[in-house]
Amino acid sequence: MPLRLVFLGSDPIALPVLDWLAGEGREVAEIVAVFTQPDRPHGRGQKLLPGPIKEWALGRGLPVFQPERLGPEDVARVAALGTEVALVMAYGQLLKDDFLAAPRLGVFNLHTSLLPRYRGASPATAAIASGDAETGVTFMRVVRKLDAGAIVDVARIPIGAQDTTGTIEAALGRAAVPLTARCLAALGAGGLTAAEQDEAQASYCRRLTKADGVLDFSRPAAELVRRINALLPWPGCTIELAGTPVKLGLAEAAPATGDAVPGTVLAPEPDALPVAAGDGVLRLLCLQRPGGKMLPAAEFLRGFTVVPGTVLTSLPMPPLVAAAPFPRRV
Repeated sequence: MPLRLVFLGSDPIALPVLDWLAGEGREVAEIVAVFTQPDRPHGRGQKLLPGPIKEWALGRGLPVFQPERLGPEDVARVAALGTEVALVMAYGQLLKDDFLAAPRLGVFNLHTSLLPRYRGASPATAAIASGDAETGVTFMRVVRKLDAGAIVDVARIPIGAQDTTGTIEAALGRAAVPLTARCLAALGAGGLTAAEQDEAQASYCRRLTKADGVLDFSRPAAELVRRINALLPWPGCTIELAGTPVKLGLAEAAPATGDAVPGTVLAPEPDALPVAAGDGVLRLLCLQRPGGKMLPAAEFLRGFTVVPGTVLTSLPMPPLVAAAPFPRRV
C-alpha cells in the first residue's frame, strides 16, 4: 500500500517532486493533504494571490491548509488523515515537536544543499556566491534544530560558471525527484537508514533581502561575478549609471589591462561593459534599466549612454554565509 503522505512546501522548486508524487510516485506514496504559506499580496494592486503549490494542489482536488503558523489544530488534522509520513521542501516554517511526532514514520525534508553545508534559507545562492563546484539536495529527517537532522541520502549537481540561483534551483528541483523516489521506497520497505551530521562542518545561510544587491568593486572580479550570478533572479545586483539604477544580469571576469581605480567604467566592448575591480576586470554581459527588459550589453548600450571613466560607488557586501546561525530579523 502507498504511504499516506502530507506535503509541506511553498516554492515552485518543489513542483517536480509533486508532479512525480501525483504520477509515477502514486505507487509509493499518496498525497492526502498539502500545507503551504497563506496567500500573499502581489503586484501594484497588492491583490492576494495563491502561491504555486496551492494552485498545483487545488488543480488536483487535494485538501490545502495555509496556517500562518502551524498549531495544535494542524497536528490534529495530520493525525486524523492517518498520515504516515510528512515531506517538506521549501516550506518556510520551523516545525514544532508535536507536529514532528504526528506522522507515524516521521517528517523528512528535501534541503537544497549538501548538508551540513549551508543550513538555512538560501543555500543555492550561498553555494554559487562561495564558488562551490557542486551543490545538491539532501533528504534528511527533520528535527527542531535548523536543518540539523540525520542525512538519509543526497543527490549532487555541478555548478557551472554561468549558473545562477534560478538555473541551479531548477536543476535541484529535477534532481530531487529520483532522490525522493528511492528514499520513500526505502521508507515504505522498512529499510531506511540515516547518518547524523558532523556539526563541526556546519555553516549557515540566511533569507535574502534587497539590501544584498550591492557590490564592492575593491573585491576581485571573480568574486563579484559569483555574487551577481548568485543573486539572480532575486534580488539582483544593482549599480547606478548616470543617476539611473541598473540591474545586472550575467557577468564574467577577465584579466586587468591597466591600473584603473576599482569601480571605474572602462571603454565599452562589443559584448560587455567592463568595470575595473580590485583584481581583474568585471565584464557586465547583461543589464536592465527600470521598467525595461534584461538586455545583452551591446543592445543595452545602444539606448543608454555610459561615460568611460565614471567611477561606480562601492558598498560593503553583506555576508551570505556564517559559521553560526544568523540572528533572526524582527
